[in-house]
Amino acid sequence: MSLLADADPRLSRYQQLRDVIVARIVDGSWRAGDAIPTEAELSREAGIAVGTVRKAIDLLVAEGILDRVQGRGTFVRRPSLDRSLFRFFRLTDGDGRQAVPQARILSRSRAPCPTEAAEALGLPPGAPALRLERLRLDGATPLLAEEIWLAPDRFAPLEDLAPDAFGDLLYPLYERLCGEVVAMADETLTASGASPALAARLGLPAGAPVMVIERIARGYDRHPIEWRRSHGAAERFRYRVEIR
Repeated sequence: MSLLADADPRLSRYQQLRDVIVARIVDGSWRAGDAIPTEAELSREAGIAVGTVRKAIDLLVAEGILDRVQGRGTFVRRPSLDRSLFRFFRLTDGDGRQAVPQARILSRSRAPCPTEAAEALGLPPGAPALRLERLRLDGATPLLAEEIWLAPDRFAPLEDLAPDAFGDLLYPLYERLCGEVVAMADETLTASGASPALAARLGLPAGAPVMVIERIARGYDRHPIEWRRSHGAAERFRYRVEIR
């Protein structure tokens, strides 16, 4: 049977192959870091020209789902999004290398999902969802206060996990315990003043300027996995972009 037997016939052949490859990644046939079959092998399995296969692969590389490695092949990309906030809030160790801050789970509960998070996750407003409150620290100094919302059916294993078992990075935990791989994310940056409760959590004066980063994390098929809002002191925020 052709690799494209169940593909949407309304799409072009390279788009059909693109969707089939993504489906194989989502169902776990090919995991992050795995090599996918060669273009010649995919051409035979799909019954299409190598040039059409290459066009599908080019599209997936451009989308950040696959990586080509010269002389080795094409691999399912493993993003490092768990560390990406720290291009904004720089944290280095004693040798000047970028470090990952410590994380502390402050609370975990099922709660009615607020409208903004529900819309991002594709849930009805007020639907039950898993809410995590987390503090990220540089030593003893609070760096980021985070509110995280997750669909409870996909993240049920986290409900009984001991708080100290979450570790400093959540996305490897999502993959290991829940089979959910974060492949991409959309982020929005705004500025605000710290509420009294937030200021107390971050060790700031009430009303102090804070940066707000809202993130929708998505899987390889672009379905939403996580909605997150992070607050950090504006004085520690750095944004750099190279314009050519």
